[in-house]
Amino acid sequence: MLFNAYELGGLTLRSRVVMPPMTRARASVDGVPTAAMAQYYAQRASAGLIITEGTQISQQGQGYAWTPGLHTPEQEQGWRRVTAAVHAAGGRIFAQLWHVGRVSHASLQPRGGAPVAPSSVADERLRVFVDADRRGPVAGRVEMVSATPPRAMTVDEIESVRLDYVHAARRALAAGFDGVELHAANGYLLNQFIASSTNLRTDRYGGSLANRLRLLLEVTDAVVAAVGRQRVGVRISPLVTLQGTADAAPLATYTVAAAQLSRRGIAYLHIAEADWDDAPDMPTAFREALRMSFDGAIISAGRYTLERAEETLRRGWADLVAFGRPFVANPDLPLRLQRGLPLNAPDPATFFGGDGRGYTDYPFWDDETVMEG
Repeated sequence: MLFNAYELGGLTLRSRVVMPPMTRARASVDGVPTAAMAQYYAQRASAGLIITEGTQISQQGQGYAWTPGLHTPEQEQGWRRVTAAVHAAGGRIFAQLWHVGRVSHASLQPRGGAPVAPSSVADERLRVFVDADRRGPVAGRVEMVSATPPRAMTVDEIESVRLDYVHAARRALAAGFDGVELHAANGYLLNQFIASSTNLRTDRYGGSLANRLRLLLEVTDAVVAAVGRQRVGVRISPLVTLQGTADAAPLATYTVAAAQLSRRGIAYLHIAEADWDDAPDMPTAFREALRMSFDGAIISAGRYTLERAEETLRRGWADLVAFGRPFVANPDLPLRLQRGLPLNAPDPATFFGGDGRGYTDYPFWDDETVMEG
């Protein structure tokens, strides 16, 4: 089933293999996508669907050095080169829209201010990477620093963020993307509003579950109105506690969220599962509850092998399956999976920042066989 074509929101995908968002930090210091990024994504266009790395909707939404944005004309133009390259190679590509919330550092924020969050809840475990040399993606050195303690957002600022999502979504379609994904997972801003551990507000954006889901649903409604429901996906991470976000009742929270998103008729729901080596699998009951709550397409991501992917599709828990780290080192991953070919191992030292090494220089299978021959 994994290699069958699939209809998603009016788009024909060549397979059910998805390349999920993975931060690689190769944009310019101003968040403009580079020629290397166009090459990187085009190399992986054999995926049924590519979802880009997190792309900040404003400077305030940035949390790490050299991540791309979609809030300036220059950034939009840079992404246009990426989408053109992917489409020329026969691929489909969505932009993941990202606001990191409290997971940032003052050096990345407008005028050196504090990051924003639903509540002023700091976490000393939060770490982000900045450019130690302040010279751009190639010359710069990664420096891991503690996140700057956040301040609570005002209601006016929440409204401003909602508008930033709309503006970024419009830029995405103008740049040639096939759609956008709203990042509501992995401890970033929308997830911070959902999680009971990071949202201590007492106004209409905090407290009850309906209030904690309010911003996600308002952003979804606004972006759907701007670009159309078939061009919008949402990523959630019900059981992942990255960046200190944890919910007291994740099953209740995320089945309600899934049902509300289903009512809006969006293109897909992207479920990020834990992906570290000894992480527990998502319980079958949780998978089935999410499946019953959401009528549209579901993408599952997290430590998937070919066998686990086929089982997930066969059981109906998901309609598409995303493979993260394997796509880093295997630009032709669908071919390797389908033919049972060995996989290249990724180099973690080159995951974030740098030049083409560990980014665009991983060999395709044909290249390997030529070299060996």
